[in-house]
Amino acid sequence: MDPMTRLLIRLAEWFRNPPSPARIKLILAVVALCLILVGIEKFVGWPEWATAQRVPIHR
Repeated sequence: MDPMTRLLIRLAEWFRNPPSPARIKLILAVVALCLILVGIEKFVGWPEWATAQRVPIHR
């Protein structure tokens, strides 16, 4: 089954049994949080302390 067919089937299921308002609010809150984090990273930058650094291997 191709991805477009799966998407249409899932949309049809959502249309028949829509999610509760609480679930919609949760989804919107998670999306908003992700957009806020992306905006902060875009305009402020990635903090130096959060950057991974290679650890030298001593043999």
